[in-house]
Parts: sequence; structure tokens; C-alpha cells
Amino acid sequence: MNVVKTRMMEVLSVILGSFIFALGINLFVIPHEFGEGGVTGVTIILYYLFAFQPWLTSLIINSCLILIGYKFLGKLTTLYTIIAVAAHSFFLGISHNWSITSNEPMINAIFGGLMVGLGIGLIVRAGGTSAGTVILARLMNKYLNWNISYALLFFDLIVAFSCYFIIGAEKLMLTIVMLFVGTKVMDFVVEGLNPKKAVTIISEKQDEIAEQVSHVLDRGVTVLTGYGYYTKLPKEVLYTVINKQEVTTLKKIIRKTDKNAFVTIHDARDVFGEGFVDISK
Repeated sequence: MNVVKTRMMEVLSVILGSFIFALGINLFVIPHEFGEGGVTGVTIILYYLFAFQPWLTSLIINSCLILIGYKFLGKLTTLYTIIAVAAHSFFLGISHNWSITSNEPMINAIFGGLMVGLGIGLIVRAGGTSAGTVILARLMNKYLNWNISYALLFFDLIVAFSCYFIIGAEKLMLTIVMLFVGTKVMDFVVEGLNPKKAVTIISEKQDEIAEQVSHVLDRGVTVLTGYGYYTKLPKEVLYTVINKQEVTTLKKIIRKTDKNAFVTIHDARDVFGEGFVDISK
């Protein structure tokens, strides 16, 4: 039953993302003659040049790409991608006459990027793609370990720069701003604003520090066994994950216990487990 509920929520996320994506195109991109990346950018170019309806050209091109790229995607991802493509084309069609009053180019670019990034992010987070260059981005992520958002930006910029001769330099620059905003928003939606820090501590007083972390911060500590390369002496290395707000307290604990401790603190993209997020969610 939980699986069915999860699948339903994912499908709803795909449909909602497709709707927001379509609104971003029809409310901000096309009315203000911006470009776009990927297949959407191609459909917009065709619309500017020949007045081809974006919903139809998007459906045709993306359907072809799904046929080419489905074998590189899982069955569920392919299904969600088909739903996303169909829903996006549908929403593009029904909202093509919708409008919003705004004469500030930069604001329009920012909000266009926000809505497009949010829409695609919801689709990708649910496990689907919006087809087009997103399929290429996922392939790069799978085989070359590229970050999905930045792989998407790479491919999108190739298409966006081809708009130069149609929309001009100023609109192209605004398009790049929009794509950058969209990438950041998508990155946030897909990976989350996860203010968690992974901390590695090497100290002669590791037991005291570990006890303080456990009692003061109420965080678990893992003790790793290692040795110094130069001295060959064994060392115990502490590893813990804390919230961003707890970094200052941890520094105070280490400073008070061992000023000579060696500490590294780095961002943790996703943290699952006790005290954080249930991995089943």
C-alpha cells in the first residue's frame, strides 16, 4: 500500500512539475522573447521563425528522443518521462493565451528561470525526466558522474547560444541569467537545501571529544582506525554529521578539548538515518 501511495505522489509531482514548467514558458519566456535550452529552446526557435506551436513540436521531438533514449532509462523513469512529456505538451497548449503583466526584463528572466527550474526539478526528483536534454543529462550523470543540473546547463547553453541571431545579444544575456537561475532552483529541488556538515576529527583526545559530541550535540560518532603516513603510528579518526547550526558549538568543544586537533568540515549532499531523514521517504 505504501508503494502505491508513493507512486501516486510521484506521478502527481511529475504532473505538477509539468504544469509549472509550461507556465514558466508561456508566462515569461515566449512573451518576452527569451530563448531556452534543450528541446524547449528548439521549439521556441521554431515558434519565433515559423509560428509552429510549441506544444506540438515539443511533443513530436520529445517522443522521438524517448524512443531513442528509453533503453538507457529504467522502466519507471521511462513511464514518468512519458507522463511528463504528455502533461507538459497539454499544459503548454491550454495555457498559451495566459499572461502576466510585467515589463521588467530582469524580473521576468529570474521568474522564468525559477518556474522552469522548479518544474523540471519536481519531475526529476520524482524519478522522471522532461525528455530532451534531460535524458542526455541523466546519461552523463549515469556514465560520467556529471551533476545532473550542470550537465543540463551545458547542453542547454549550446541551444541557447544558437538563439543569438534570432533574439539578439541583450535577450541572449537575459536568457543565460534565466538558465542559471533555473539550474540553481532545479539543483535545490533535486538535491535539497541540506545544511548538514560531515566532520572528520583527528585528535590525541578523541575520547573526550567524542563524549562531548554525544552528550552536548546528541550526535552519533563513528571511530575509524588509521595511521599516520609519516610516523606510522596508529590513530583513531572521529567522523560525525551535524546540522549547520551546530558547527559553532562543535568548534568550541574541539577548541576547549584539544587546540591541536586536525578538523575537516565539508558539505553533505543528503543525509539519511537516525536523527536525520528516513531513507524510505
